[in-house]
Amino acid sequence: MYAALRSKCGLLVLVSVSLVCASVSMGQTPSPVSPQHQDITHPAAEPSDRQSSGTISGTVVDRTGAVATGALVTLTRDDQSPSQNVLSGDDGQFSFSNVAAGPFHVTVTSTGFATQTSSGVLHSGETFIVPTMSLAVATAVTEVQVAVSPVEVAEEQLKAQEKQRVFGVLPNFYVSYVPDAVPLNSKQKFNLAWKTVVDPFTLVMVAGAAGVEQAQNHFEGYGQGAEGYAKRFGAGYADTITGTFIGGAILPSLLKQDPRYFYKGQGSIESRALYAIANSVICKGDNRRWQVNYSNILGSLAAGGLSNLYYPSDDRNGAGLTFENAAIGIGSTAVANLFQEFLIRKLTPKLPKHEPNKP
Repeated sequence: MYAALRSKCGLLVLVSVSLVCASVSMGQTPSPVSPQHQDITHPAAEPSDRQSSGTISGTVVDRTGAVATGALVTLTRDDQSPSQNVLSGDDGQFSFSNVAAGPFHVTVTSTGFATQTSSGVLHSGETFIVPTMSLAVATAVTEVQVAVSPVEVAEEQLKAQEKQRVFGVLPNFYVSYVPDAVPLNSKQKFNLAWKTVVDPFTLVMVAGAAGVEQAQNHFEGYGQGAEGYAKRFGAGYADTITGTFIGGAILPSLLKQDPRYFYKGQGSIESRALYAIANSVICKGDNRRWQVNYSNILGSLAAGGLSNLYYPSDDRNGAGLTFENAAIGIGSTAVANLFQEFLIRKLTPKLPKHEPNKP
């Protein structure tokens, strides 16, 4: 009995050993028995990049609520990453996918509409819906630059000059108290000459000079009485007309020179006196540069030559009278300029503010 039991036990041992060997030979390793099953064939997956990004979408409409198609939608971020652009679709919608989490700005632009901007913060894995972006009609801004032409500026300055009157009565038109006054064109030069010779007080001054000449029996050939006075007045007025138009309009237009005296008003008395006297033979050109005053010099000669046509024969001495009258004309211009520089301005009310040239 004992032997039989031992025989059975030996058989069981052999069977067990055979099973173990069979398991080893088949590449299987016995595992310990655990009260609970653990699955190690599928470890936990790593977080993907998609979980750190999201989507931004929205809708663009116009002021009436109708969808806006083809509007340019731009996505920008605070991290200075490149901006992204899309166009709103037929339904007015737009969408940006795979957008990194963080603050962002959406800007919508469309022709004829004001730019609209919306901002927000996108979280990981979020689909951010931008509030409906309504486009307002852009305010039309028209910038108009009004450029005043030099002719118009000169016209305004000329109007101010034509109000210059000594004691508020005597015309003082040929003086500019604006040192950088705009040059006059030919039409303005002729208008200034015309307004000077037809001014009532020009006639009064010529009439007064004719009376003095008659009282002194100057130009004896004219005689006395009303006829003599009329001749003297006519000669004096002819001198005024020819001198003013030739020296103040015709030659300045042809030679492109400015016939006006430009008030200096600064510096020493000597420098101002020399300036005034020099301006009888020099002047400003229309290019605003100083040059020989051919207009005044030739104008005085021309006026002197014409005077031979209507002065008494006894007082005509050809070239002598011409140069004599020319010299008188230039000298009287120098004296008039001295008065302009030192006295007349003080006697002329309502003048424009003088701003002397800066060195």
